[in-house]
Amino acid sequence: MVDVVHRRTSQGVPEMFAQSSTVLIYWWSLVVVHFWASWAQQCLQMNEVMTELSKEYPHVIFVKLEAESVPEVSEKYDISSVPTFLFFKNCQRIDRVDGARAPDLTKKVQQHSETTKQDLNEQLGKLLNSAPCMLFMKGTPQEPRCGFSKKIVEILNEHNIHFCSFDILSDEDVRQGLKVYSNWPTYPQLYVNGELVGGLDIVKELAETGELEKTCHKEMRLEERLKALINKSKVVLFMKGNKALAKCGFSRTIVGILNETGVEYETFDILEDEEVRQGLKKFSNWPTYPQLYVNGELIGGLDIVKELEKSGELLSTLKGENAS
Repeated sequence: MVDVVHRRTSQGVPEMFAQSSTVLIYWWSLVVVHFWASWAQQCLQMNEVMTELSKEYPHVIFVKLEAESVPEVSEKYDISSVPTFLFFKNCQRIDRVDGARAPDLTKKVQQHSETTKQDLNEQLGKLLNSAPCMLFMKGTPQEPRCGFSKKIVEILNEHNIHFCSFDILSDEDVRQGLKVYSNWPTYPQLYVNGELVGGLDIVKELAETGELEKTCHKEMRLEERLKALINKSKVVLFMKGNKALAKCGFSRTIVGILNETGVEYETFDILEDEEVRQGLKKFSNWPTYPQLYVNGELIGGLDIVKELEKSGELLSTLKGENAS
């Protein structure tokens, strides 16, 4: 269980943790935050309950946050007494328990953790199908962080096979969940059209027998890649960074606006793929980022999203209700 005490801040809980050096929140996880006070005996008792729950639900992140040390945050989430428990998932608050109600806390943890597991499987399915050839590895193709990952990247590049990658070191939920999802205990893992091909040994064997190109197909045309990416989810945001950690002010602002709507959306980090970064500008005739797409159609950048928010049309646009 993580114990976090922050200086006074006007940030919300997700933003606080996204920028914290003491805890890394995996955004597909269920996060339970205990607003507590050291002088309250009930809080100490509920801390013991949380400790036991953390053993029973290891994939749930339990956090202790001293309410009086972050008054602005406590006010933002209407924390008027301790103990209070808030539930977060995908950067959004989804539930709460007020008071030392151990049975209610236990029940809600169980309910939401089951939903989170289902959501993770859905997210894994989307990841596997986010590109025709998908490599789950340690690090990136430019900077592999283990010998096996480095070798498989070399083989794929030698055979001119275009692939996208996911750094499993960046998300422990994906790292552990994919092992169970595909019944394959090690990394790297290569997928084609959402189906597991295997790890380094199998890729080596396919390369030696001349079957690798047939298995992975030749490099997909950029236009086809871009069409697949903008349609990988109903709402897709191409940005610098991701929704948990934006890497420019424009991207950070648009993420904040979208999060306020409560609509689910996927992100693509253009800093990790220069081909997509440059190609999408021409494909959509839109020279800057971030870029927001709904049902495969370009909505626009930050200024347009701000206009839609101001006019009250943003939510209906994200739901695809404004399509002509």
